[in-house]
Amino acid sequence: MRKCIYLLLLLAALPMLSPAQSVLDKAKNTAQSAGIDVNSTANAILGKLTPALALNGTQKTGVLNAVTGFLKDKSGILGLLNTDKAAYATRFSGLQSGLFGKLKTLLTVAQYTKFLGLKPKATDTGNVLGQLFY
Repeated sequence: MRKCIYLLLLLAALPMLSPAQSVLDKAKNTAQSAGIDVNSTANAILGKLTPALALNGTQKTGVLNAVTGFLKDKSGILGLLNTDKAAYATRFSGLQSGLFGKLKTLLTVAQYTKFLGLKPKATDTGNVLGQLFY
């Protein structure tokens, strides 16, 4: 008899759990609609940087971690781009400075200079490296 009561309580509680899942789904969809899929974008950026800068294994790992962290932080402020461009620019500048500081420690001087030379034009939306600069 107790098992039946517990089962009925569990079945009654299940509909209450589905709104929590929908909140998680909405958050995930919002992040995806913002335009950044962090993992695939980070891997695409690493795919461009590895041959261009001749990254070794240790550098690849460090650069991937730095870029992934930057993209996660950037995705958190993308909403400001539509509502408060000045706040977005300020926060983005800080995030970018942090990323570039990490890259300076991971790359040689020649590699870092070459990295800065890879900056695409703002109008080149097809270049994934634009995510790091704009």
